[in-house]
Amino acid sequence: MTTAPAFEMVAKTFQGLEDVLAEELRGIGATNVEPGRRMVSFEGTLETLYRANLCCRTALRILKPFYKFEASTPDELYEHIKAYDWSTLLDQEKTFSIDTVAFGDEFTHTRFATYRVKDGIVDWFRDHYGPDSRPRVRLENADIILNVHIHGRDVSVSLDSSGESLHKRGYRLGGQTEAPINEVLAAGIILKSGYRGDTPFVDPMCGSGTFLVEAALIAANIFPGVFRQHYAFETWPDFDKELFETLYNDDSAERTPSHPIVGADISPKAVEISRENLKGAGVSRYVTVEVKPLSKWEESDAPRPSGILVTNPPYGQRISAPDMEALYRTIGTKLKHVFTGYHAWIIGYKDEYFHEIGLAPSQKEAVNNGGLDCELREYVIFEGSKRDFRAAGGRIKDEKPDGPAKKSGGFERKKFDKDRKPFGRDRKPGERDRRPFDKERKPFDRERKPSGKDRKPFEKGGKPFDRERKTFDKEREPRHFGRRDTGDIGARGRLRLESFGRGPSISPDKEERASFRPAMGWRKRGGDAAQENKTED
Repeated sequence: MTTAPAFEMVAKTFQGLEDVLAEELRGIGATNVEPGRRMVSFEGTLETLYRANLCCRTALRILKPFYKFEASTPDELYEHIKAYDWSTLLDQEKTFSIDTVAFGDEFTHTRFATYRVKDGIVDWFRDHYGPDSRPRVRLENADIILNVHIHGRDVSVSLDSSGESLHKRGYRLGGQTEAPINEVLAAGIILKSGYRGDTPFVDPMCGSGTFLVEAALIAANIFPGVFRQHYAFETWPDFDKELFETLYNDDSAERTPSHPIVGADISPKAVEISRENLKGAGVSRYVTVEVKPLSKWEESDAPRPSGILVTNPPYGQRISAPDMEALYRTIGTKLKHVFTGYHAWIIGYKDEYFHEIGLAPSQKEAVNNGGLDCELREYVIFEGSKRDFRAAGGRIKDEKPDGPAKKSGGFERKKFDKDRKPFGRDRKPGERDRRPFDKERKPFDRERKPSGKDRKPFEKGGKPFDRERKTFDKEREPRHFGRRDTGDIGARGRLRLESFGRGPSISPDKEERASFRPAMGWRKRGGDAAQENKTED
């Protein structure tokens, strides 16, 4: 194991998952963990950096800041970049790429800021090694990936240790349906629900099976990063291959799930894709998936005892149903009559559809799914009334055990008190609040003249309104107040979904770990799909 000193790191994530990611980072031994906005800062060694990439389910990428300064203009940015010794990271044979994010008025064009950073690096090499000596820029699969974060005048340059976003797990052998949920967001929602594999898990509208795969990986405690073929830190000068091999092949914490994981979908194609993705993740034997519409779910289909339900129904945007209101009414009906005792977490886009569920959520959280500002709602499904549920010792998340009941709408109803003063604190019972009529009080303002006496009489030849106002002209073009001719804007464009790359698969069988990375030759993990092919051969 390495004995290198600790250094600062930053883990990027989605808004709303910062606390979940912070918990994950503490679990792998990170120190000084501080959640921020869509990020969590922490400290650790190279081992911590490798573990963060391999183990964190809610991280999008792991950055290692190495250079900080202040700049107000692109020229100042260029001068600071050119002043750094880039031979510590790059040489003339390596390629690099730059990802720039800027907030503030100083740098309004991130592309231009990116060009100035590139110029500073190239000019440093030309000054030190000659006019024809420089590393090459490569937009994809570069040897060194730089992340430039500009907030006002503060500039931070970091090494991106992940490369491709960590949501690209590499297990999607079966592809994906039309609008799959992001893997990092799916894992974050599951972890926010409290699921750790100790209860049944259900997704009755599973689509391509992202929730099912992520739940099975959590239940089996399999690292989500073992499916990836490459990490950017493998090209760093200080890459410790032996340390990474040890961490990568450590499956001592893996376990067999002890509770059922069940999924279904109305689409046979979606179910087939789910099964292929489960094989790619090596967890197909832990999950049951079948073709079944939500309307066919019966009480006997829900695993017992009570568990966690997480699902991402159609929004009526990219994916729709013939009758969206009826679909959400069916969701509410099945929650009440089939999944009694469950905690259900549902992602939605429109309030009117949520309203059709007919249940009061215990909590709501804003999430962004595929570029849409959605809402995640939890429903605690219990038998009888809420009063009976509490009397039996039940408790809704974040609710005080002996807290007062509240009316729908969030207002606390107070008990009527006969002795309570009807109006103000200092008011006596029966005392009127209205001021008595004052004969001396003037009915109008002092400066105001009596109505009508200061008005000029109407003159036949005079203008009835303002002097500057023109009389109505039939030939004059009509005025459009507050409007402009926008032309034919057209329908709103649909969001383009980022395609997910396919990767190698992995098998949970420890005794038969087939290599899925021939180029390197040292990775030991294989997959269910690979195992099947081996058997057929």
